[in-house]
Amino acid sequence: MISDEQLNEYRLSGEKVRVVRDALESNDVIGIVIAWDGSQVMVRRPNRRVVKLDRNYMFQPYAEPRRHIFG
Repeated sequence: MISDEQLNEYRLSGEKVRVVRDALESNDVIGIVIAWDGSQVMVRRPNRRVVKLDRNYMFQPYAEPRRHIFG
């Protein structure tokens, strides 16, 4: 699970993040962290829609190459 400190760092910097949800890159969510609570993170996508995502997904900077976490 991503820490509050890391989420706050992403929010303050306004850096785009990639949320890896499964093995398919097309299912990744790309956007800016805007808020979070104990179990969910709200990410604003480029089309301005807000998505609630589980904190257990893998969050990484968008500028970095996608990390493969699944078999």
